[in-house]
Amino acid sequence: MSAPVGPYSPWRRAGEWVILSGQIGLVADATSPTLIEGGAAAQLRQALANAKVLLREAGTDFDAVVKATLYLVDMDDFAACNEVWVESFAPPRPTRSTVAVKQLPLGARAEAELWAYAPSA
Repeated sequence: MSAPVGPYSPWRRAGEWVILSGQIGLVADATSPTLIEGGAAAQLRQALANAKVLLREAGTDFDAVVKATLYLVDMDDFAACNEVWVESFAPPRPTRSTVAVKQLPLGARAEAELWAYAPSA
């Protein structure tokens, strides 16, 4: 998986919580940070695929995600990103806020931040 584009941890455990930094649609295993092509929905799909890898690394999975924040550069992408969300999360889906932003790192169109409740075994 690509390294973060800034000086931060991609995820941290805080007690019973695993908190993922915002994920953008970086191509997995790229030698330099490269966004996947195809717009906000494709980028969100890749960002969530990357998030799955990070959650697995932290010892948990999408079933433990209870809160998410989705950042979109263009709210016209809301419906398409909702379709990706439905594909990605089984009911009951995480609670979610969606926020319109002026811009995201590397020109990304979508970013997802996830919180998973994952008590240690």
